[in-house]
This record gives sequence, structure tokens and C-alpha cells, in this order.
Amino acid sequence: MGIEIVEYSPDRVVATMPVAGNRQPYGLLHGGANAVLAEQAGSIAAALSAGEGRIAVGLELTCTHHRAATEGQVTAVASPLHRGRSTATYDIEITDDEGRRTCSARLTCILRDQPPK
Repeated sequence: MGIEIVEYSPDRVVATMPVAGNRQPYGLLHGGANAVLAEQAGSIAAALSAGEGRIAVGLELTCTHHRAATEGQVTAVASPLHRGRSTATYDIEITDDEGRRTCSARLTCILRDQPPK
């Protein structure tokens, strides 16, 4: 899919993906590609914010598709909405090259202690 992680920290993950190669037969970015990009950015944010000795599991992703991109790339920005001891929720906005929102998503995960090795 060509996803590239541009920036990452527990407070912000930025990922890009080209539209070319991820299009539906009629030339628009496939909605499933947006969801994969959102899940990738949100999952990285969740893993980073889980902290040492903890893991993020049980990811739940909801997406709302607003418009389809036709050229260039789309950019996902994931930022924390809530981080607690047992759960974390991230908002993810995906925009096209012109800054128009193509998809908004929310990823929620369960945070657990990492099992002993």
C-alpha cells in the first residue's frame, strides 16, 4: 500500500499513503485503503503510548468517509483523545494534498501489562 510513517510520538503519529496503486477501478481512492491507513497510524500511536512493559490489544476502528482522493497522497494524523490505565482512544484525520478531509476515524484499544517472557 506504500504507507510511510513520517512522524511518531505518543502524542502524534503522521503517516502518508499514495493514492496511485490504492484506487478502485473507477479511479478514486479505495475506502478500505483509508481504513488501513487510519488503523496503521492509530495502532502505532497506541503502541507508543502504552509505555514500557504494556501492550495495546483489542483494537476497534470506526471510519467515516467524507470524499475520495484521486491524485497525490493522503495523510493521516492520529492524536490521543483519551489515555487511561486500561484503555486509549485516538482520533485520526485523513486529508488529501489540498488539505480536504477524506476520512475521519476513531481507534480504541485496551491497554494491558505485557505477559512475562
